[in-house]
Amino acid sequence: MNKIVYTSLFVFFFISSKLSAQYLPKNISRADTKKAHRWVDKTYNSLSQDEKLGQLFIVALYTNKDENHISQVRNIVVNDKIGGLILMQDDAAREINLVNEFQKKSKVPLMIGMDAEWGLYQRIATAHKFPWAMTLGAIQDKNLIYQMASKIAEDCKRMGINWDFAPVVDVNTNPNNPIIGNRSFGSEVNNVISSALSYSNGLQDNNILAAIKHFPGHGDTSTDTHLELSVVPHNMERLNTVELAPFKALMNKGIGGVMVAHLYVPSLESGKGIPASVSKNIITGLLKEKLGYKGLIITDALNMGAVANKYKPGELDALAFKAGNDIMLFSQGVSEGKKLIQKAIDNGEIPQSRVEESVKKILLTKYFLGLDQYSPKSPENINEDLNNHSHKNLVQNLYANALTLLKDDKKLLPLNCKTTYYYVPLEEAPYQTFTDQLNLGTTVIVKKAGEINTIPANSTVIVGFHKDNSTAYKPYKISAESKKVLADLSKNQNVILNVFGSAYALKDVDISKVSTVLVSYENNDDSMISTANALKGKTKIWGRLPVLVNDNLKAGMGMDLNTVSSGNTTTFTTSKQP
Repeated sequence: MNKIVYTSLFVFFFISSKLSAQYLPKNISRADTKKAHRWVDKTYNSLSQDEKLGQLFIVALYTNKDENHISQVRNIVVNDKIGGLILMQDDAAREINLVNEFQKKSKVPLMIGMDAEWGLYQRIATAHKFPWAMTLGAIQDKNLIYQMASKIAEDCKRMGINWDFAPVVDVNTNPNNPIIGNRSFGSEVNNVISSALSYSNGLQDNNILAAIKHFPGHGDTSTDTHLELSVVPHNMERLNTVELAPFKALMNKGIGGVMVAHLYVPSLESGKGIPASVSKNIITGLLKEKLGYKGLIITDALNMGAVANKYKPGELDALAFKAGNDIMLFSQGVSEGKKLIQKAIDNGEIPQSRVEESVKKILLTKYFLGLDQYSPKSPENINEDLNNHSHKNLVQNLYANALTLLKDDKKLLPLNCKTTYYYVPLEEAPYQTFTDQLNLGTTVIVKKAGEINTIPANSTVIVGFHKDNSTAYKPYKISAESKKVLADLSKNQNVILNVFGSAYALKDVDISKVSTVLVSYENNDDSMISTANALKGKTKIWGRLPVLVNDNLKAGMGMDLNTVSSGNTTTFTTSKQP
């Protein structure tokens, strides 16, 4: 039985008897709902006021910090009786052992979350990396995204994680966005919605909670909210059609959580410089009342500079709860926050019913996540379980389906095993896996940038832009030196340009004289292996640009390179999307 896809539909059924039973999902029996109701009420009534307030907080647990940090978290779990943890870097086995310990010490089971947008690799280096959202946005078969999210859910459950703070549903309309970029499915609203829905369903159909973020939309910002407050300057018409559109489309799809960003949006908040994460107008007025969202509302991390530099710990938590958030994530002042929330209740600024509403939502979600019957996880073989052939096969298939062919004027693809090719690697990242894979069945001679004059005229030269993809935030821009090498080669060679990086890398690159351009989106072993196989005709190429790059390279562009095998021959056809 799927316990959490419909969680948001249940929320007020258990808080208010006025809601009709027609809001109950068809595959959950009335007996199940009554049992959940009884557990929520019994648990809530067993809690002291201090314990109820503790449910509103999630704090961070790092295993790459010292024992003093671990002891501090242990004390917060025991003394402040918090509602959950967010797992950070980096030791999976240690995290499992600590979560087991902390769950045992908790009167109410902890909800365990993680930022796992591209899988647990985002926090655990030994796990297998899944593609970034920008890469996924190029994939036309959205069921593949569902498969990926299902695998991430499997990995989460293996670790005892219940909540993946994903997917990002920001529409990245600003190529210079320093913090969203690769984390967005793209610049087109409909593609973001369909991709995010597949991702969310893949998690929640497998009993891992999703959280769409960053409300009310972080896609057109030019500063990093980890460092300072970002401003979204658009009017209501623009916000409704772009920034808010994915949230509005997805909210009634049963998605369990919405994460609110540290953004200043003047069209939504008249108070100068007030972040969305502490804005009652935005959270209560817009998200809860106007849009009618009934699931869990959680702040973005409260240690981020956009708010941490402006408000004191505890004060920030109280403001966030007063604005309408159910959960304060990455709290830096749990005990102080609880005192200030209680003070506001005593003063009549916050009604006690708000505490009941939020805590019962949290408890209800915990019930549907199965936390009413928590069982410890084993750390044995955890690294192998998070990184094996099942991950590799799925990930390489994802990269293969994302590959986007923007042009092939001279029909240079697929590569011919009887032709000698030259390979010129440019930019700063490794490329050896790609050339090794190409050389299986074809002949490829590597030439460095300074050796291009030794390549015979009218040869077919593959140029690789290998960008550093060690994090999602690395710059995508191509150096002047690399652009000059490409231009020089295009004068008297047949050039295949392969971009192992963001499609935005082509923003100011002249490809008018380049015969063939393929975007692979990322530079890692899985991406390079998938690309080499596609160039040799082993897999179909049919991805589409997920973002507007420039006036000539628009979202939705791409060509199909289809394979039809017959004996030992392979015939290719190409077609361009209208």
